Amino acid sequence: MAETLVITALGHSGDGIAETPDGRVFVPFALPGETVLAERHGDRATLTEIVASSPDRVTPPCPHFGACGGCSLQHFAPDAYLAWKRGQVVAAFAQRGIDAPVAPMIPAPPASRRRAVLTAERQGREVRLGFNREGSHEIVPIPDCRVLVPAIVRALPMLTALVAPLVPPGRRGRVTVLATGAGLDIAIDDIGKAEYRASTGAAAKAADSSVARVTVNGEEVFRTREPALRAGEALLLPPAGGFVQAVAEAEDAMAAVVMVGVGKAKTIADLFAGTGTFTFRLARKAKVTAVDGDGPSLAALELAARRTKGVKAVTTMRRDLFRAPLVPHELKVFDAVVFDPPRAGAMAQATALAASVVPRVVAVSCNPATLARDARILIDGGYRLTGVQPIDQFLWSGHIEAVATFAR
Repeated sequence: MAETLVITALGHSGDGIAETPDGRVFVPFALPGETVLAERHGDRATLTEIVASSPDRVTPPCPHFGACGGCSLQHFAPDAYLAWKRGQVVAAFAQRGIDAPVAPMIPAPPASRRRAVLTAERQGREVRLGFNREGSHEIVPIPDCRVLVPAIVRALPMLTALVAPLVPPGRRGRVTVLATGAGLDIAIDDIGKAEYRASTGAAAKAADSSVARVTVNGEEVFRTREPALRAGEALLLPPAGGFVQAVAEAEDAMAAVVMVGVGKAKTIADLFAGTGTFTFRLARKAKVTAVDGDGPSLAALELAARRTKGVKAVTTMRRDLFRAPLVPHELKVFDAVVFDPPRAGAMAQATALAASVVPRVVAVSCNPATLARDARILIDGGYRLTGVQPIDQFLWSGHIEAVATFAR
């Protein structure tokens, strides 16, 4: 049975929050200031009617919004949406007692996401390819998408045909698609062995001129060109299905802040370097030591280093920085350190940096909460927070990227 709820705020994922005598209730697709009717299921509720609408409510641009779980905030007016995201960063730092100098959010343009992780599922004779329905494991096919780059949207029918012979009944496959300058890089994972044996023929039959490479369960089965991404002077060949920044414009914005943040450093450590997103931009002006714990990513970085001309020396080190961070005596040779960890942050490495004499530190993060935690460690160790730049890489979602710069 529906009940009346008054929405007072948005949660970290973009759900509306209603304060009730029984505690907080989270209502997807509701906005602050709205009165709604919703059916409760514990601390979550399904929106059934908007009784009083927020002035910040707009018509979602995508017809799949509300069904497809890929976006959660298309109904939020752009200026209010960006202000809310910036406010999330301000609040994360405030919770750690930091009055952070947070710049305005850099927005993400529509149709700019070059990397998508889709799910393929067989239902009878039909194979559906798409994103999960909001709050469900059901797959919603997406014949169109307002956040993906046009190259991926155009390829959706081909991708469905490519994966269809490979997904057995009762099983799901994961399809990671990356749009590169050479074409699409398609990684199909989590399919069975029998289906894998048929994958080479299926790839050759379904793939068209837009495809650069297809891998199945980590094995390359089709390639016409190297699916490379440019990063500064380098062309990076990411591991199939591996991590890359999802939006090129967001990567460029982050890199610009990183470059300013390291100042005139001549020796730089690039920690959690991945395939070299920042490494080769930094190597335009400094010697760079790139450190990461993932073997395939580091191998891709080393290949790019051998191929790239016109940059300073790039050396690599494989190391699990969560368990074995660079310690102060190792850090003392660097004029600046850049670190870009996963969502868990880099508490151990931040602690080591706090005890070091490195003049400049730049922290890149996809999680404002762990960024603020690590910033607190650095500040307590004698660093001054000089700026925080939030970036909206994942349009219409609750995810936020940020770059924080520090000086001793």
